[in-house]
Amino acid sequence: MPAQVPQADTFQRQFHQRWHHLHDPHVRALAWLLDSPDLLEPSAAQWAGRVATIASPLPNATLEWLAQLERTPASLHAYLAVQPFTRLGRYAEKLMAFYFEAQGILKAHGVQVRANKNDTVGEFDFLLQQGESLLHWEFATKFYLLEPSGVGQSADYFVGPNLADTLGAKMHKIFDQQLKLAQHPAAQSYLSQPVSLSQALIKGWLFYHDNDIHALQAPGVSARHCRGFWCELAGMAHLEAEYAVILPRLNWLAPARIAMDQALSRTVLQRTLTEYFAHDSMPVMVAMLECQGSTAIELTRGFIVPDDWRTRAGERIRLGVTGR
Repeated sequence: MPAQVPQADTFQRQFHQRWHHLHDPHVRALAWLLDSPDLLEPSAAQWAGRVATIASPLPNATLEWLAQLERTPASLHAYLAVQPFTRLGRYAEKLMAFYFEAQGILKAHGVQVRANKNDTVGEFDFLLQQGESLLHWEFATKFYLLEPSGVGQSADYFVGPNLADTLGAKMHKIFDQQLKLAQHPAAQSYLSQPVSLSQALIKGWLFYHDNDIHALQAPGVSARHCRGFWCELAGMAHLEAEYAVILPRLNWLAPARIAMDQALSRTVLQRTLTEYFAHDSMPVMVAMLECQGSTAIELTRGFIVPDDWRTRAGERIRLGVTGR
């Protein structure tokens, strides 16, 4: 089945319709974090109530706040400019911290817990004050590709593009380690009161080989999750969109909206990626675009991988998950 741009109503189309008035890339990224489907299903029995979610639909006050932020984004820009970002996870955390602070519920962010100066036990991503309760939220934005031989079998078959981890390994680390941090004796001196509930808020995208619409979801994954395709470099000829853009890592959150003169033709994209894969094996995220006058918007997205990536992904899965 070729990796085609679907014509049905995609998450991207819904996002562009809902947030057409947002142009600032940081405000758009924040809107995606707040409004996108969760990667995990909060009601799934296996999570035992430990999956957090942002209330949906967003209240009118939040919609108005985002619109005002679009008009005057200087406070957000200043908040993000405290330190340069090289990691997407830290950038997303900072956006969420800005939101929680604006909501008046941020007690602390990025609190490292140490047993002593040479022994770091862990880190609280967010401590949130909701009424009389103190909540601990772990937060992650993740991007995984389903290795086709594992369709419907396990979260371990969703592999990171760099082959460093899997969705299964990440869930194991969050639920079996990180969410237990508040129970550690060393954590008590960092808390103003006992933590009432520890939960994980997980956002992200999952990618399916050639946009396989028949791929079964792993247990506990939300049926509404954001999804895209992945294909080998040799399979790029099947991509139907005439224009595309290579997405830098910090632009992986919200659906792309760019000036048309930044878009690449399919021919230029193929040539660029062929040259890239001649000396690098890291998959590349691309957004397939639709032209709307002087603007191009994302219709779908996916990873283009080197032709041997699937073989290496299979080997990664068979070798097992480090530390499990």
